[in-house]
Amino acid sequence: MKVLLLENIHPVAVEQLEARGFEVELRSGSLSEEELLATLPGVHLLGIRSNTTLTEKVLDAATDLLAVGCFCIGTNQVDLAAATQRGIAVFNAPYSNTRSVVELVIGEIIALARRLHEKSDKMHQGVWDKSAKGSHEVRGRTLGIVGYGNIGTQLSNLAESMGMRVVFFDTADRPAHGNARRMSSLDELLATSDVVSLHIDGRPGNAGLFGAAQFEAMKPRSFFINASRGMVVDDLALRDNLLSGHLAGAALDVFPVEPKAQGDAFESVLRDIPNVILTPHVGGSTQEAQEEIGWFVSGKLGNYALEGSTALSVNLPAVAAPALTPGTYRLGFLHRNVPGVLAGVNALLAEQGDNVTGQLLATAGEVGYVVTDAAAPLSEGSLERLRASEQCLWVRTWQA
Repeated sequence: MKVLLLENIHPVAVEQLEARGFEVELRSGSLSEEELLATLPGVHLLGIRSNTTLTEKVLDAATDLLAVGCFCIGTNQVDLAAATQRGIAVFNAPYSNTRSVVELVIGEIIALARRLHEKSDKMHQGVWDKSAKGSHEVRGRTLGIVGYGNIGTQLSNLAESMGMRVVFFDTADRPAHGNARRMSSLDELLATSDVVSLHIDGRPGNAGLFGAAQFEAMKPRSFFINASRGMVVDDLALRDNLLSGHLAGAALDVFPVEPKAQGDAFESVLRDIPNVILTPHVGGSTQEAQEEIGWFVSGKLGNYALEGSTALSVNLPAVAAPALTPGTYRLGFLHRNVPGVLAGVNALLAEQGDNVTGQLLATAGEVGYVVTDAAAPLSEGSLERLRASEQCLWVRTWQA
């Protein structure tokens, strides 16, 4: 099977997949929609990061595609509904780069409070500006975390260990870590926080979440950090609040429009504003995180393609199928989630004389997935009748 990995995915992914018998092509940049339409036929597994967008049109053209691996946290660059309808599994790395993002944010909080990059720029210009003006400790300051998931909670723990007070707001019911306090509303958090850090996902409902009204609600001379998604922030409104002096500084690692390839020009209304840190979407770009992501996602892709495991898939029912052992024959049946499918499958197998040794079932939304193990190859009659079923999305078989 052929694997295409885009956007400089860590070489450990190539090593892992090649060791399991896949033919792997690694490319450094992302591909446009037209390039994807021309490239994806014949590709069975696709690895992407955040700059490659998989639309319904692209997925339609990817006639051989079994699965997509998002070598990052987010999956909003993939049309998940279209992928599910076509039986294409999507995997991501929800935990692998958490620490790297958190460390970047901690560094930015300190750098903003001490105006470190401005001091450094002046030194490079030959100016000795030894002054405490505008520089502060972060100890005793209040950090407001918007989005209290994997990254938000770890940030909460590290910030508190440095002596910061932590408040958070999340639409989900998440338990507080340490001495962090839950805020009843976003406005309450904004009015309370000396630093506001966003850690929310890229679902469509979050587009433009943070605009003029939210910046106005922030404390005067507070700091703003966005290491989540560029589309959630109105950069023009942020610029206005920085230039007016309402905000004392900002740090952004993500942007509504980002260059597609290394070395491409970067344009933003936030360039050349004092005490604004701009980084090129490197929150998870540490060697440690990228290696962990490469190992984790390539493992999920390989387990799915070779053994039918959908564990931690973001769109298909999660079946943690065990590793295939010698002498085991496996059937995977992805189907529309309607009552009676499992009973029908088992009745059909019994009728054909197929002996089942193990079975797993999971459903999610409109889709169900059955994994059935047997001690002998399943009869062709069973496979043909399952493929002909009106509920069938696909039927696949594996053997050790």
